[in-house]
Amino acid sequence: MQDSGKYEGPDPLGGSDDTHPAGRPDPRNPFGAMQSDDPRSPQHDAASGAFGAAANPLNLGSAAPSGKPVHTQRAAESLCREIAKAVVGQDEVIELMLTTVFAGGHLLFEGVPGLAKTLLVKSLARALGGEFSRIQFTPDLLPSDITGTSIYDMNERQFSFRKGPIFGDFVLADEVNRTPPKTQAALLEAMEERVVTVDGTNYGLPRHFTVFATQNPVEYEGTYPLPEAQLDRFLLMVSIDYPPEEHERNILRRYDQGFNPHDIEAAGIRQVVGEDERAQIEREINGIRVEDGVLNYIISIVRASRRHRSIALGASPRAGIALLKGAKALSALRGKSYITPDEVLSLAAPVLRHRILLTPESEIEGNMIDGVVENLIGGIPVPR
Repeated sequence: MQDSGKYEGPDPLGGSDDTHPAGRPDPRNPFGAMQSDDPRSPQHDAASGAFGAAANPLNLGSAAPSGKPVHTQRAAESLCREIAKAVVGQDEVIELMLTTVFAGGHLLFEGVPGLAKTLLVKSLARALGGEFSRIQFTPDLLPSDITGTSIYDMNERQFSFRKGPIFGDFVLADEVNRTPPKTQAALLEAMEERVVTVDGTNYGLPRHFTVFATQNPVEYEGTYPLPEAQLDRFLLMVSIDYPPEEHERNILRRYDQGFNPHDIEAAGIRQVVGEDERAQIEREINGIRVEDGVLNYIISIVRASRRHRSIALGASPRAGIALLKGAKALSALRGKSYITPDEVLSLAAPVLRHRILLTPESEIEGNMIDGVVENLIGGIPVPR
């Protein structure tokens, strides 16, 4: 796709056709050139793999037009190559993870056990040079087990603060819905304010602090559903499905050849993005342009969720902010200097699915949230 320097799109509620071609990311490289109507694309087969397959990188030596987010796209390609050393498939999930990290948000995974959620986060943390921390949420977990606690030092005759596992760059909150609300609330301040308060003292979290939480969508006995206030703290909610047969075959081959998911270092994953690159990526994402037509499209989607007959609780303005921030990050990852409707459509379901509640009548009819979101989006004209 040629970058004309400006995305010319009409108001989503009407307008003429545009020269911008509709397309989908090549599933072998979700951050590269657009490819139309490929049934293997991430949009066609969402979260089709587990343990992630290699994203085929673009030629990093090729020149890019001035103004494009070259550093962000190249960083995404390098990160995909490193993660693929440990993970098979999951191209779309990896794309959404990178979108979350570079947009400065948090992500909630929903999927049955054994789909490489922990391995994905550990691999990403190593490739970004961040500290990985894992918290196993259980019914008897206390808030201090997460944030840390003050310990009295007999030698110094004073209290000293011992940091908890929340003080990591990439924190995996495993089975977050298995702990009581009091402990879940310990994440709230950390996720929103990026500080932890213990005994009246504030402790800052790492600059790139990101929470990846997981919950099992099937087994709800003995769980504590996350309140809407906490769900809203997550930029995206990503559903992970079982891998296709070929990916599962490749997984078994890797384990047969001695792959150990607990030894990421042996997989050869190395840090490929440092602090200087992160700063450049932030500048490029902040510079992504948003034309009025696309901005109106985002607003129309969010406001339509409050009027849909199957939705009891619609999305708040924070959903629109999340959709905008995520679309800017995703556009940069795909090498675009402006947001197109493709990025908005790619993120609409992950942004909305945990922020809306269905009516009792809709649930009785057997409707699912993703189906309702798809129906909602289908009723809004796409800017051309």
